[in-house]
Amino acid sequence: MIRVLLADDQALIRGGFRALLEAEDDLEVVGEAANGSQAVELAVRHRPDVALLDIQMPVMDGIEATRRIVADERLTDVHVVMLTNFGVDEYVLDALRAGAAGFLLKDTEPADLLSGIRVAARGDALLSPTITRRLMDEFVLQAPAAEVADLSPLTNREREVLALVGRGMSNDEIAARMVISPFTAKTHVSRAMVKLGARDRAQLVVLAYESGLVSKRSSPVNRVPPSGVSPR
Repeated sequence: MIRVLLADDQALIRGGFRALLEAEDDLEVVGEAANGSQAVELAVRHRPDVALLDIQMPVMDGIEATRRIVADERLTDVHVVMLTNFGVDEYVLDALRAGAAGFLLKDTEPADLLSGIRVAARGDALLSPTITRRLMDEFVLQAPAAEVADLSPLTNREREVLALVGRGMSNDEIAARMVISPFTAKTHVSRAMVKLGARDRAQLVVLAYESGLVSKRSSPVNRVPPSGVSPR
């Protein structure tokens, strides 16, 4: 059973999400929060597998709530997925830097929302290629330069893998590109995450761009799987 925490300041939206999730045999809503502060409190109390947080909330926004959840050693297994109206919110990159595992659009199809939650619960959450491309084009590439990540701990092979992760590739696609097994690709990704202190693949995408390993000329691959979310 996947345990989900909902956080949105609009009760109607929370109610809609709850009804959708609880109609599924493998999903359970363990709490509802109307602001970020409540979301952090409920995350500590219930230890959900996935915290679905709206970016813009009163008292404490979703970004700060994400930052606090990620920083809490008791909540290392909680995967934060942000709800956003992309093109309106200008805080997407900040949320990724805070530790969000990925994003779902508020107007996403119900099937895609359910699929995204399941992907996040597995720890494989990543932005869809479409959102990744727009995020990097509109925010990362135009944002003030952040502190450049130190990639020196990575082997050449791990750097190559990081660049492919930054382009939105799954482990299977990386394996095919590098002519290695999917297990080996996954191992390289995991080692890169550990060495760079990245919580998940979403943060690896940001690091790949901020370090200059991936540029606009080598933007993420343009394909959207049937579910609307990226595979592993």
